[in-house]
Amino acid sequence: MAKTNFQTIDEYHEAFDGEPLMRMQAVRKIVHEAVPGVEEHISYQIPCFKYNGYLLYYCAFPKHVSLSHPYSDAFWEHFKTDLAGYKTSKSVIQIPTDKPFPEALVKKIVAFRKQENEEKATHGKK
Repeated sequence: MAKTNFQTIDEYHEAFDGEPLMRMQAVRKIVHEAVPGVEEHISYQIPCFKYNGYLLYYCAFPKHVSLSHPYSDAFWEHFKTDLAGYKTSKSVIQIPTDKPFPEALVKKIVAFRKQENEEKATHGKK
């Protein structure tokens, strides 16, 4: 991936092919289906979505696609069991490209983040 001045998610996707691209397209579709009115952006030169604040970032690597956000403690507690088999850090979940795409899990993650952002917007919490 030589280009690093992406202006749109489509431009970012054009730098990839194969399994990483298909997985990123699946994440994008899930976000748009789950969060009507979500805004697409490029931040830190990777795709991100905004809905009442930052919702989710994603990016691709040769062996995984990462979903990232500075996830809350409530998020990690809620998904402790679901994410047990994945490599994670405080803000990243790696989805390996050599395993089946966990569509149901990604849908749950997006729905949870949507709810968190809605609650934050409603209650004015940080």
